[in-house]
Formats: sequence, C-alpha cells, structure tokens
Amino acid sequence: MYLYIKALHIIFVVTWFSGMFYMPRLFIYNTEAKEKPEAIRKVLHDQFSIMMKRLWYGITWPSAILTLVFGFIVMFKGSWNKVLLEPEGRWLLVKLCFVAGLYIYHFTLHKIFKQEVEGNFKYTSQQLRIWNEVATVFLISIVLLAVVKQSLSFVWGLIGLIVFIVLLMSAIRVYKLIRMKNK
Repeated sequence: MYLYIKALHIIFVVTWFSGMFYMPRLFIYNTEAKEKPEAIRKVLHDQFSIMMKRLWYGITWPSAILTLVFGFIVMFKGSWNKVLLEPEGRWLLVKLCFVAGLYIYHFTLHKIFKQEVEGNFKYTSQQLRIWNEVATVFLISIVLLAVVKQSLSFVWGLIGLIVFIVLLMSAIRVYKLIRMKNK
C-alpha cells in the first residue's frame, strides 16, 4: 500500500507543478492582452480568466492539497519522521524547507491570480516571466534532494543552484532582447 500512496504523491506533485508552470504563462498572456484594442482586450481577458479559474481551482489547488496529504502519509508510513533530525534525515529536513517555500510561492500565485481576474495588473510581463521560473528552481532543488539524499553535498548543491539561477536569469534577459529586437 505504501508504494501506491507514494505513487499518488508523485502524481499530484506532477499535476501541481504543471499548474504552477502554466498559470504564470496565462498571467503573462493576460497582462500582454491589455495592450490590445479594447474589444480584443475584453475578449482575451474574459477567456484568460476562464482558463485561469479552471486551471487554478480544478487542477492546481486540488493537486497542492493532495500532494501535502499524500506527502505526510508517505513520510509517516516510511518512518521518515523518526530520522528527520538525524544525519541520515537531514536531506528531508532541507527538502521540507524547500516544500514550505513552494507553498509560499503557490500562495503568491493565488494572490496574483485574484488580481488578474479582477483586471488589476500589478506586474509587467517581464516580471511575471521571471516569477514563472521560481517553480523551476523549487522543482530542481526538491527532486535533487529526494533522489540524491545524503550523498548530496549541501555546499556543492547550493553552488549548483546559484549557477542554475544565474543561467536562467541570463536566458530570460536574452529572450527579452530577442523579443525587443524582433518588434
């Protein structure tokens, strides 16, 4: 039974991340639609609002909740809670800190979602593009910790994460320059 619960946990992690990857893209499209003529802007905003609501309430929120529920069951059924503060369980403690950060990120997406549906655009499409990549950083960190566990050197892992973030931000900047050049 443990492996089925673990499989369900992984399945809902995947669907949750799918929602968190796609939602900021919808924010970007919705934000960029405000630059269109009024008639087009209204149609696009209405359509993006429907898409965002269905994605957020139909997939992303339920997946976030089920990820948490099945994650706790996996942790307790696998007795990981007993070694959480031991050397062999420190990877899990660090992973849970990243998971807590991921839920904070999820709540920030919820806040942006509510603003966008109301037509309140507080962020530029460039800011939203950068914010979209935060989920990628969490995904890589959490998966590496879950797979590599205690053989992962914290220092090397942190250096690798910083290098990855720098590369990611550079790619976003290059993409922006290419977009601006093509306009």
